Amino acid sequence: DILDICSSWVSHYPLEFPKTMGKICATGMNGLELQFNDQLTGGFEAKDLNEDPKLPYPDASFDVVTVVVSIDYLVRPIDVLKEVNRVLRPGGKVIISQSNRCFPTKAIKMWLK
Repeated sequence: DILDICSSWVSHYPLEFPKTMGKICATGMNGLELQFNDQLTGGFEAKDLNEDPKLPYPDASFDVVTVVVSIDYLVRPIDVLKEVNRVLRPGGKVIISQSNRCFPTKAIKMWLK
C-alpha cells in the first residue's frame, strides 16, 4: 500500500502500479485535481498540510510514502515527516524526490537560504 503526499492530478508512478501494487492513496491540497489522478486506487483526502500537518490515516497504514517534488513547499516538513513515520508500517519506506528547479514564489524561506 502506497501513500503519495502533496499529490495532484498525477502521481509520477509507473503506469502499471495500479495493477501491481496494493492500494494507492493520496493527500493533496486540491480535491478537484486529485479526482483526475487515475492511479489512486485507494482514494484521496484533500488537505493542506501547511495548515495542519496531521495525515488523515490510521497508524501503520502504508508500506511506502512518497513525496514527489513538494517537500520544499511544506512550512513544517519535520512535523509532516513525523506523521509519515506514524502512518508507515514497520519496515516501511519513505521516498522523497526533489527537483533541481526552484520556484522562489512557492518555496518556503528555509529552502531559499
